[in-house]
Amino acid sequence: MRRIVYLAAGVVVIGGVAAWFMASAQPLESSALNGLEPGDAARGEQVFWAGGCVSCHSRTNAQGDEQLELAGGLAIKSDFGTFVAPNISPHPEDGIGSWSDMDFANAMLRGVSPEGRHYYPAFPYTSYARMSEQDVVDLFAFMKTLPPVEGDAGEHDLPFPFSVRAGVGLWKMLYFSDNPVVALGDDVDPAIARGQYLVEGPGHCGECHSPRGFGGGTDTSRWLAGGPAMAGDGRVPNITPSSDGIGSWSADDIAYYLESGFTPDFDSAGGEMAKVVRNMAKLPAEDRDAIAAYLKAIPPHP
Repeated sequence: MRRIVYLAAGVVVIGGVAAWFMASAQPLESSALNGLEPGDAARGEQVFWAGGCVSCHSRTNAQGDEQLELAGGLAIKSDFGTFVAPNISPHPEDGIGSWSDMDFANAMLRGVSPEGRHYYPAFPYTSYARMSEQDVVDLFAFMKTLPPVEGDAGEHDLPFPFSVRAGVGLWKMLYFSDNPVVALGDDVDPAIARGQYLVEGPGHCGECHSPRGFGGGTDTSRWLAGGPAMAGDGRVPNITPSSDGIGSWSADDIAYYLESGFTPDFDSAGGEMAKVVRNMAKLPAEDRDAIAAYLKAIPPHP
């Protein structure tokens, strides 16, 4: 009996150590940024608008240049608690001004903080993980040109057990992947491939437009099929080319909507989507066309 107890205790200890190891943060290899060009702020500005950084990290109702003051503070309510968007201005203490390129790349591509802790996936690194390292470095170069803003944005308000960050490591094992969501083939049109990169990566469209499962992970089997809105009682629309989605829209209709906010039925974007349109309007026309081409090429879902 004593041997059985010792054996059971050993199994528990070994299992606990294994679970701790698997749940620990996994940063990039130290050589991940080797061979890249120095960060280019001009290229990074385009990535900045594609990524929609101001939608969560600028002050509420900020307009014009005030949008570039990334003070954070937006409260994002969810079934798991309330997440607060942090200050990501280049302030050396309250923002990310003291970060290295590798610190920023680990945050964007792995969801890992400079201290080696998991970030909660309210920060959409689950999509940003599909970005290229060069785009990430360019983005950081641009963000370092923005005004530093003093002030901490505040802490998340999460009940137990969601307040235990180690659990995010287990969540990542289930839901975190940098693989493309849609298999398009090697001979895909370059415009569609560019659209896939923008939608699945920096644009993080699936974070809102795809339904989620029990654990809060994106249900990629119903990619972009819409679902309950995170904030309020509404629904985020289906943007697949189905009759329930935007199947009746032409590629030109989609591109024009992303530029102007006007639908083919003369309705207009509202709520959070209005912010997205303001960001997308700053992209080159060929990028909006590429997004439209991708949305017409993906599988339709009801």
